[in-house]
Amino acid sequence: QVQLVESGGGLVPAGASLRLSCEASRLTFGTYVMGWFRQAPGKEREFVGFIMMWSGGVTYFADSVKDRFTISRDNGKNMVSLQMNNLKPEDTAVYYCAARLSTSTSRLESDYEYWGQGIQVTVSS
Repeated sequence: QVQLVESGGGLVPAGASLRLSCEASRLTFGTYVMGWFRQAPGKEREFVGFIMMWSGGVTYFADSVKDRFTISRDNGKNMVSLQMNNLKPEDTAVYYCAARLSTSTSRLESDYEYWGQGIQVTVSS
């Protein structure tokens, strides 16, 4: 059974940085896409970004975060990290990592088969 475990959330002031990590177990090395999504209170879950776990680790981000967030990978550990800089109060949400067992990318949560339990990020104004 594939398992995804997020870590690194917390409460930070606006303008600060935070790094989330997601460790995947029982996934075949490299042959999947790791996505990040978030859900703010009272809102639907939304796409944040993804990284291809092969082929140079190409990333893609939602417009709302693309100049502030980056994703990196450690294939040897089946781990990805979401580096969030210049955080804003509107970034407050539960953040989820998710795995898509395909070499084609997607921004749709329905295309991701496995999900972490989510981790809270709160940005104070």
